[in-house]
Amino acid sequence: MTGVLAINGSPRKEWNTALLLESALEGAASAGARTEMVHLGDLEFTGCTSCFACKLKGGKSYGRCAVRDELSPVLDRVREADVLILGSPIYFGTVTGMMRCCMERLLFPYLVYTRPPASLFGRTMPTAFLYTMNVSEEQMRENAYTVHIGLNENVLGRTFGRAETLCSFETLQFEDYSKYVFNYVDPEERRERRRTVFPQDRERAFALGARLGGGAAGTG
Repeated sequence: MTGVLAINGSPRKEWNTALLLESALEGAASAGARTEMVHLGDLEFTGCTSCFACKLKGGKSYGRCAVRDELSPVLDRVREADVLILGSPIYFGTVTGMMRCCMERLLFPYLVYTRPPASLFGRTMPTAFLYTMNVSEEQMRENAYTVHIGLNENVLGRTFGRAETLCSFETLQFEDYSKYVFNYVDPEERRERRRTVFPQDRERAFALGARLGGGAAGTG
């Protein structure tokens, strides 16, 4: 049975990013896959410590992160997964700090300093990155978010062999906008978008999960 692992880089476990990931996992389950969600906000962990133990010739941690903390079992489960789906809101043009720390620990041990650089992962695994953000698609491009998103897709593809991206724009930030200083847009416009557009984004995430979960058998 195909195993699909989703990692939520949002500190909110029941909001936009988590809901998109849930839809992707529901799609994968509909295709017969086994699914799991990890919320990074539940874990105590650090980013890469630059110890280079994962690069040490003959070292016991060669190709693996030597840091042992609550993220370590998640990194081990990535090795056993058939599909990996990451999700994060965009904060100041990039993923959350906790997702960045996770990516450092996840990706760097597989990187081989050869020319051209190679991957120690050893097989092709479909991956996807789901992003949620406060800005519109036009603003995303104007503010060069696409550079960061493209870099992530590139490094996931080089590490695991396959990568794709799904973005959800102008997401609802608060249940009750009257409690916060906010005149960036009309809150009612955001609520209407949550009612009409976000369900479409969740449908796209479901379709992505169904496609990856149903087509990943035999990649490992």
